[in-house]
Amino acid sequence: MNQFDRRSFLATTAGAALATALPALAQGARPNPFPAGSEDHKLRAMLDRMFEDQVDESPRRATGLGLDKGPRAALKSQLDDNSEAGRAKRLARTRARVAQLHTIDRAKLGANSKIDLDVLLYGQEQTIGASDKWKFGDVGGNFRPYVISQQTGSYQEIPDFLDNAHKVADASDAEAYLSRLSAFAKVMDNDLERQRHDVALGAIPAAFVCDLSVGQMRALRNQPAAQTIMVTSLVKKAKAANVSGDWEGRAAKIVQGEVFPALDRQIAAQIALKAKAGPNNAAWSLPNGEAYYADAVKASTTTDYTPEQVHQMGRDQVAEISGRLDAILKKQGLSQGTVGARLVTLNNRPDQVFADTDAGRAEILKLLNDHIADVYKLLPKAFDTLPKAKVAVRRVPVFIQDGAANGYYNSAPLDGSRPAYFNINLKEVSDWPRYNLWTLAHHETIPGHHLQIALSQESTAMPIIRRAGGGYSAFVEGWALYAEQLAQELGANDFDPLGEAGYLQSLLFRAARLVTDTGIHAKRWTREQATQYMVDTIGNTKTRAQREVERYFVSPGQANSYKVGHTVWVKVRDEAKAKLGPRFNLKAYHDAVLLSGAMPLTVLQRHVSEWLATQA
Repeated sequence: MNQFDRRSFLATTAGAALATALPALAQGARPNPFPAGSEDHKLRAMLDRMFEDQVDESPRRATGLGLDKGPRAALKSQLDDNSEAGRAKRLARTRARVAQLHTIDRAKLGANSKIDLDVLLYGQEQTIGASDKWKFGDVGGNFRPYVISQQTGSYQEIPDFLDNAHKVADASDAEAYLSRLSAFAKVMDNDLERQRHDVALGAIPAAFVCDLSVGQMRALRNQPAAQTIMVTSLVKKAKAANVSGDWEGRAAKIVQGEVFPALDRQIAAQIALKAKAGPNNAAWSLPNGEAYYADAVKASTTTDYTPEQVHQMGRDQVAEISGRLDAILKKQGLSQGTVGARLVTLNNRPDQVFADTDAGRAEILKLLNDHIADVYKLLPKAFDTLPKAKVAVRRVPVFIQDGAANGYYNSAPLDGSRPAYFNINLKEVSDWPRYNLWTLAHHETIPGHHLQIALSQESTAMPIIRRAGGGYSAFVEGWALYAEQLAQELGANDFDPLGEAGYLQSLLFRAARLVTDTGIHAKRWTREQATQYMVDTIGNTKTRAQREVERYFVSPGQANSYKVGHTVWVKVRDEAKAKLGPRFNLKAYHDAVLLSGAMPLTVLQRHVSEWLATQA
């Protein structure tokens, strides 16, 4: 899973003057490459201004991109305005931005600029249409109906952000950290205000979502202030930078006097909300829930597939992939019972299990990082262009592991000050049998998320607004699944006799997601029913399957983007190979589809068709 905050990026802009933006342009954007007076030049200048405005509007984005310095140094002391009023301002600015984009004459643009225009208009017009229709949650990109859940909310985003993104090199950086820590309480209260608004409209999550949220809040709250990650992170950074001062005492005072009371208010609100919640509330229980979920599916897949079509696609692919796994498992002497049951047996085999200890977790991290180094050696077989940014694997912070995804990717900042990271949830080591690790690495790092996203960030052709924008879930996650397939084709799994089984189980997992997500939100499956389907179908542990299912309950439609995206990625490559025959060049194809950046699948299909026309 790629955890880049695309929603706020696609829906955000600000009214900062271009004069403020120009110094920052030198840090990330490049000089306009088009002739002055051309339509391409006009569009590129417009997009660069929009990017600068968006960064000025979002202090967190400025920090995440390494642009919170120079004229933007003041942003390092601030957090984003997450209030209802702030949301309304962002939407108004998005409307103004779309109006600007419509002044561009598309017919006068070059091929790359047409893609830039199409991609930006698609995302922003989708945000406007969905925001006008749905007045609760977040609907820019993937839909998230609940402001606060085990996966949404400032209570779990800000501590992680401060720990991982806020750098401390001198005393002013440490003071800025304290300012953000103080603002954290207000941001949490803004979440509560928005939640009250949404609950009044009928956006009430399942009861277990409230329980999971409270559990994570208490994990942060029920410890001495000085021992929280919010304090220890600052102390560690200040010490490493040789910045003297009573950072522990000052930070602990803010946590004790401001942050903890705000957490207490959130805990009380979630407990009260649970009394209104049903045991299995999902999209169907929202206002006009059937239409909401249909829109969520279209938004996440960037297609016109209906929930019923996605459900049937999942059923068909589960059957096909299960048949391929059946043959492999029989060769391993596993011939009795369903494929899912046999995968459970395989997952628990002694040679596949890691010790449930710190040493066992360290072994998993080492194996993943070592395998990534090996896969790098294979990439020149399929790619002419490789990213400069490196990637490393680390553990999901313990304080959010109960509600976090099983894994997610964080891109590197534009200034190159740190590598990208794949964060793996090691709460339960039993979730990660050895033969699954290799495909996991391919998906999250290379040739998956890291390769695709880093190439976008480092592109010399795309405007910075697209290089730094994350992308579309169906494109990004679909590519990562295609990358798993490509790694299998390149022989990255050959050293492990069960490597192909790990690859197929990953595909089976994503196909089962199509069935499960639509089952929950369109067919009213319970949490227990959905969890059991995942256990029976793909052989995951119940704890891992339930964590996945709980995620689907609060992110309707998003889980569908993976396998729908993969299906389209495979389709466009097959079409390119069929049309070009012996002239098909895999490296040239990958340059064509990756160096143009992330885009809706409909735009991808048109782009590949246009590229094929140039290869004749």
